[in-house]
Amino acid sequence: MSIDTQDMEVVHRGLRREARLLIELVAAVAPGDTRRAAIIADHFRLYRLGLHNHHEGEDELLWPPLLARVDLGADIVLRMESQHTRVAATLTRLDTEVSAWEATAGADERDALVASLTDHRAVLLEHLDDEEATLLPLAADHLTEAEWASQGEHLVTHTPKLTLLMLFGVVLEDANPSERARLLAGLPAPVRGIWHIFGSPRYARHTRRVRAA
Repeated sequence: MSIDTQDMEVVHRGLRREARLLIELVAAVAPGDTRRAAIIADHFRLYRLGLHNHHEGEDELLWPPLLARVDLGADIVLRMESQHTRVAATLTRLDTEVSAWEATAGADERDALVASLTDHRAVLLEHLDDEEATLLPLAADHLTEAEWASQGEHLVTHTPKLTLLMLFGVVLEDANPSERARLLAGLPAPVRGIWHIFGSPRYARHTRRVRAA
């Protein structure tokens, strides 16, 4: 019996959106507006942590069991590993360029950062598209429910709680009603309550601040 990997596509939807928005948000910052640059830089770091922990969970918890079971699909798993390395390299470059731009909000630094964010998005989209088309069907057939769920447990363990609420908002934002209901149902009841009372309003305030014209 195959496991359901649809939630991964919902996560990817949020990553695609944020990678696009970061390009647009940085490009719109006026030279010298360090206050606005700091807001966008902080949002980049939220996105970066979420993406890093998401990929780290796959590296540590999904690829090893898959490689042990899928002789004919090993090339797919190895390709995912290689793509993760390429995505990580773009993030390392962005760390430096975000800090340089944040310090002065200079036009040259901004334009260099936009170019690097564009490169990052291209590498990321190539990976996400490939993963959905080739890796998720493989995972559905060869992983157990517990192995699949371990990714979420890894994210919870390695992410500060307030940041976790923000990342959950990133994922839920473009989820359709049935996806949203399923994701919320997967949370323990107390956590679900915290999301509704505290997390959802906090995420709404965060997005208004980040996306302000």
